[in-house]
Amino acid sequence: MEKLSQLANSLVGSEIVKLGNEINNKIAAGASIYNYTIGDFSPKEFPIPDVLLQHILEAYREGKTNYPPGAGVLALRKAVGNFIHRTEGISYQADEIQIASGGRPLIYTTFKTIVDPGDKVIYAVPSWNNNHYTNLHGGVACEIQATPENNFMPKAEDIEPFIQEAVLLCLCTPQNPTGTTLPEPELLKICEMVVAENKRRAADQKKLFVMFDQMYFTLTFGNIKHSNPVSLMPTMKDYTILIDGVSKAFAATGVRVGWACGPKHVIAKMNAFLSHIGAWAPMAEQHAVAQFLNDEKAVDTFLFDFKKKIEARLIFIEQGMKALKQKGFPVDTIEAQAAIYLTIKFDLKGKKFQDAVLENQEAVTNFLLDVVGLAIVPFHCFGAEKESPWYRISVGVSNLEDLKIVFERLEAALNLLS
Repeated sequence: MEKLSQLANSLVGSEIVKLGNEINNKIAAGASIYNYTIGDFSPKEFPIPDVLLQHILEAYREGKTNYPPGAGVLALRKAVGNFIHRTEGISYQADEIQIASGGRPLIYTTFKTIVDPGDKVIYAVPSWNNNHYTNLHGGVACEIQATPENNFMPKAEDIEPFIQEAVLLCLCTPQNPTGTTLPEPELLKICEMVVAENKRRAADQKKLFVMFDQMYFTLTFGNIKHSNPVSLMPTMKDYTILIDGVSKAFAATGVRVGWACGPKHVIAKMNAFLSHIGAWAPMAEQHAVAQFLNDEKAVDTFLFDFKKKIEARLIFIEQGMKALKQKGFPVDTIEAQAAIYLTIKFDLKGKKFQDAVLENQEAVTNFLLDVVGLAIVPFHCFGAEKESPWYRISVGVSNLEDLKIVFERLEAALNLLS
């Protein structure tokens, strides 16, 4: 292969995109597949809020089509500050908020602002893309293998061995891919440890920052409560970069409006990086989101119905998996907590199908895809071990009628195994 930059030659493409391409090829060839791999929404099942849509259309009609300010439209940054204060009880001023085209540019520039080559970055696996962002910046990955016993969330005691000299701790709750949350007592322990470590460091040492991805924080179900480091421990405001946006909270992945909240000097440098990258949210959408976030009634009305529809799908899958487990099939699930994902398990390795043994987890994934027509993402795509039997299923493009068919197919296929 022709030599390019060292980074380009070391780059590993998205495993989820690769899987998605394989699925699309099968669908194009005529396969009947229910594709629950993508963390997105079907506009038919989950349209964006109509109030937001009308604001977007009005903004375009008013000619709001030029470059936005580098930090983001002031009205939007103020609206984000009001929204965060209203929902989480914490305060951010406009110069502590950075707007970008969704969460990815903000995560990238958080890494770019904090991580030098050779710096330690702590994150648990499975988790979304932390391994790739660490590689992109030449960081030293300190990976924590999270376990189902802890709902695949890291504990303070898991983080502690890596904390000295680390510069970035990546936390995501509610978590992609697991749909689980970090309990408040555990998050508080982590915060106390981060503050103590930063106090220990000399004045000329880099601090340890927490990148706190809370893209799904509005989507919690039952008795689950979202916790935020800054709400729990105000001192953490000096060391925390919150990543958030409209993508998942309002089924608006294509609207491309995200925000980061953090210390003013960190946000200023993220702004500087984005000024060169140009990954700004579109002007019209920024004005529209500002108006929408300030409309408390419209936000609450949308979320009430939206969350009910998501929870119904998650509970249906959870109950379906539990029913299969009770029938003796080697499957399992973790209780639905948050986000648009459910963690499910297919422990089928070693089973025989049509005289062929499912010798590894890849064979299990292909069995689910080819025989059941069920496309889901194995946890190894999120950095977990290659042979992990756990998967992410996303409900953003699902409906209950299709899910009933999927479970009929699944039980029939499982009955064919020996």
